[in-house]
Amino acid sequence: MKKYILILGGIFASLCALSQNIQADLIIKNINIVDVANNKILPDQSVVIDKDIITATGNIVAIQKKYKAKSTIDGTGKFIMPSLWDMHVHFGGDTLIGENKLLLPLYTSMGISHVRDCAGDISDSVIAWKKAIDENRLEGPSIFTSGPKLEGIKSIWPGDLEIGNEQELNIALDSLQKLKVDFVKITDNTLEPNLFLKSIVAARKRGWKVTGHIPATMTVATYANAGLSAIEHIGYLQRAASDKEDSITQLRAAGKISNKEAAVLYLNTFNKEVAIEKFKQLAKNGTAVVPTINGSYKTTYLDKFDFSNDDYLKYLGPAFKRTYGWRIQRAANDNAEAIQFRHANFEAAANLLPVLYKAGVTILAGTDAGFLNSYNYPGLGMHEELAIMVKYGLTPQEALSCSVINGPAFFGLQNEYGAVAENKKADLLILNANPLERIQNTQQIFGFLRKGKYLNRRYLDNLLSHLQKEVSGLK
Repeated sequence: MKKYILILGGIFASLCALSQNIQADLIIKNINIVDVANNKILPDQSVVIDKDIITATGNIVAIQKKYKAKSTIDGTGKFIMPSLWDMHVHFGGDTLIGENKLLLPLYTSMGISHVRDCAGDISDSVIAWKKAIDENRLEGPSIFTSGPKLEGIKSIWPGDLEIGNEQELNIALDSLQKLKVDFVKITDNTLEPNLFLKSIVAARKRGWKVTGHIPATMTVATYANAGLSAIEHIGYLQRAASDKEDSITQLRAAGKISNKEAAVLYLNTFNKEVAIEKFKQLAKNGTAVVPTINGSYKTTYLDKFDFSNDDYLKYLGPAFKRTYGWRIQRAANDNAEAIQFRHANFEAAANLLPVLYKAGVTILAGTDAGFLNSYNYPGLGMHEELAIMVKYGLTPQEALSCSVINGPAFFGLQNEYGAVAENKKADLLILNANPLERIQNTQQIFGFLRKGKYLNRRYLDNLLSHLQKEVSGLK
């Protein structure tokens, strides 16, 4: 019996020894985990990371008994949360390819691990960058891209796939399939509305999510019912917030009122109860909304604020910054009446945000940052977007969810991202202050874990310093 007891004791001792020697790459100890989904802080935790996966979280005593790591970070007083996803950005300008590429490390420096590129005219370059980033040959966020978007004949936007019939639609979708795009985007400049609807159905049949701007000659529900996965920009939702949407839509389809006249009618016929019911139908259909409020806020209030001396401009190329001019000049040409109208129109749209949330619509945090979109900064813009979402009615937790939870879920990646938890990807943001307490605290970045690699504050500052030097040498 004593022999068996000794054998069992030896086995137990061996197992204990093994349990104390699980090797990992990194342990972050004594840190506060930001549990975004449950709107709470888990204090005094340790996070174990091996390669690009979180292998464990828990009390430091329990973690130290089981794991050993090549390196350790003391997270005392810090907060760790999932990295940010910007679900609407643009790379574009066929003469600005180099300056667009310089935006990639800018996103990294601001703790943004993933972006959704919503079309431009340099898709071949974007797809090459996407591959290089995935293969760790290029610094930057993981890119989901639509490639060139679908539009009608003689679209005003360069780089579009212009279609006028179903045959051309299928050819366009074949080309997107060859490019291996991640989703399809459709816009409403010259595309005939019925062909727009057919494009949604055809793209969905091929397995893509489909997002876009929506033509004014059919109701918002018509596009949602056809299978539209997301509506880009909150302004389009003003139509559905009107209790006269059907009649205004008919007038627009008949060409009896101008866009400006329609906008005034939407403003004057807002009905919150009607809006909630229509938005509930969007939620039922699974149609998300990407508000992109920050950029619109800045251009709306150019009469009140001067962004031309923003320090962040030093990180942007000179030709890229020059593309900001057309929106700035357009706003400068407005008279007092036009300025008052654009203020009212923006406020009406932005205040739909909590109404959408209350109705259960999935909201995706995106900036619309990129060329042409004045003072809507790549990288920093995501932090500003979250702050303005809070300004217009969401809580910090709700705003964060729109980025770190809803972003991955849109692409079916909710099991890999969205929480600081076991088996999740180690794309993590370490902050100096609690973002659930004050949303602006997302900008207090202490460090960034990207694919499990720790980028400390010095590394991030060096990225910015190097970028500033590169930009200063351009003309």
